Amino acid sequence: MKKEELVHLHMLLAQFKKYCEVNGVNADFSKYNELGISPFQVHRSKEEHKQGIFVLVTELASMAVRDTLTETKRLQKERRQE
Repeated sequence: MKKEELVHLHMLLAQFKKYCEVNGVNADFSKYNELGISPFQVHRSKEEHKQGIFVLVTELASMAVRDTLTETKRLQKERRQE
């Protein structure tokens, strides 16, 4: 990918992160925050944006898996009670 495309992807993921934070979705973005890179920092290197994207995607995917497992456990518990 070109740097411009990576920055755009980084921006989209950062917006989704912001959505999660605003809506109280339980997610841990500490590793991403520790990187100290924002999609608005277009002067940063392509590799830094790649790292930001990778960490952010990893944290968002972990959140999705955790939520899916929680929902699955809840449904299994409901089925057992029937």
